[in-house]
Amino acid sequence: MTYQPNCTLPEEILEQIAAEGMEALPELIRILINEAMRHEREQHLGARPYERSPDRKGYANGYKPKTVKTRVGEIQFDVPQVRQGDFYPDALEKGLRSERR
Repeated sequence: MTYQPNCTLPEEILEQIAAEGMEALPELIRILINEAMRHEREQHLGARPYERSPDRKGYANGYKPKTVKTRVGEIQFDVPQVRQGDFYPDALEKGLRSERR
């Protein structure tokens, strides 16, 4: 694999990795999974937050905390909720309390 010179990670995350090394993994995993779930909810609803769209299929309804035990420690995720409908992000298995290996 060749080196890619351009990186799309925010500067503050790169600084955190540089400063903390492997100790930063739980926080980085939390950030990455939370963003993936938020994006999945936007796709499910057909609109971003505060966006008016005729294709909108529902409305966001905040977040629910969920703690999962992983190899790198316990991580608390913010699971996005919707007002109506049956939505649960694919990034986390419903009812999952510890990582499956």
